[in-house]
Amino acid sequence: MQGVDEGWMRLALDQARHGIGRTAPNPPVGSVIVRDHVLIGAGWHRGAGRPHAEREAMAAVRAAHGEEALKGATAYVTLEPCCTWGRTPPCTDGLIEAGIARVVYAAVDPNPAHAGRADAILEAAGIEVTRGVLAEEAGKLIRAFAKVQTTGLPWVILKTAMSLDGRLTRPPGEGMWLTSPESRAEVQRQRAECDAILTSGETVRRDKPRLDLREPSLLEGREQPWRIVLTRDSSTLPRDAPLFTDGHSHRTLIEERVNPEEVLRRLPRERGVHTVFVECGGRLAAELLEAGLVDEWIAYLAPRLTGGPVPAVAGIGVNRKLEDIVFIRIGGDVMLRARLAREME
Repeated sequence: MQGVDEGWMRLALDQARHGIGRTAPNPPVGSVIVRDHVLIGAGWHRGAGRPHAEREAMAAVRAAHGEEALKGATAYVTLEPCCTWGRTPPCTDGLIEAGIARVVYAAVDPNPAHAGRADAILEAAGIEVTRGVLAEEAGKLIRAFAKVQTTGLPWVILKTAMSLDGRLTRPPGEGMWLTSPESRAEVQRQRAECDAILTSGETVRRDKPRLDLREPSLLEGREQPWRIVLTRDSSTLPRDAPLFTDGHSHRTLIEERVNPEEVLRRLPRERGVHTVFVECGGRLAAELLEAGLVDEWIAYLAPRLTGGPVPAVAGIGVNRKLEDIVFIRIGGDVMLRARLAREME
């Protein structure tokens, strides 16, 4: 049974991935409904205030097969079904009312209001419950939601692009890009995983970046990410920069660069931000790393030597291990993506 459950849960995880970058302040969740070893419905949570994944999947079953098809079926869900009212009704109620016979879920809900409560509610209604199937994989999908629930801070992804000698810029007179067009397209997809993009005032003054999503497919079901500028002197920011003049300039925020942790801590409370993508110069990158505020690092290494005064990471250095390391060749570059361990090396 475990192998069968894992197979169906992988399909539910595939559904959940559709919601990455679209669901904050809720987590991405997927669900599939199975009856007599046949998939009869699937769904994913599309955003706060919209039906949760279980209800999306059950609605798909009703549309294709009718209400009776749900009776005696098994629901696979990547996250423990919610059991309290929010902007939508409890999913435990929906599963009970539909006549679902068995619920299999992956990760326990890190929200203290829900954690571990679904089992007793469902079992009291005669529903068999299996928990923890592919819990580790599901946990990675909701890592940002879990971090906000447990610490109040968003998940922070630092992105750097550098030459082989660790520089951010090319020599004067050359083009501005270090990395390949393929890498820049991948950065667009990575931005789309996040609710906000954070940069420094220095980067805005030097490069006037757009820091937005440009592919229409990446914007389906979501707004442009918030753009946050950390600066010690907002009066010197170039007001003709795209962040202040484009069609989504209302989603640009200027924050004082005094206490980055406090800025990050306010984002979930005030803006519903759970994942922050950092694109900045070497000094702010080092500041965030040294303060222990970075959870994940994406580094693009371009096959060139540039020299120059701007390092990818400045500061006094950090002593942190990398975990879940992935190397991928993209165009002519190499991308490293890894999670920073909490403990020191």
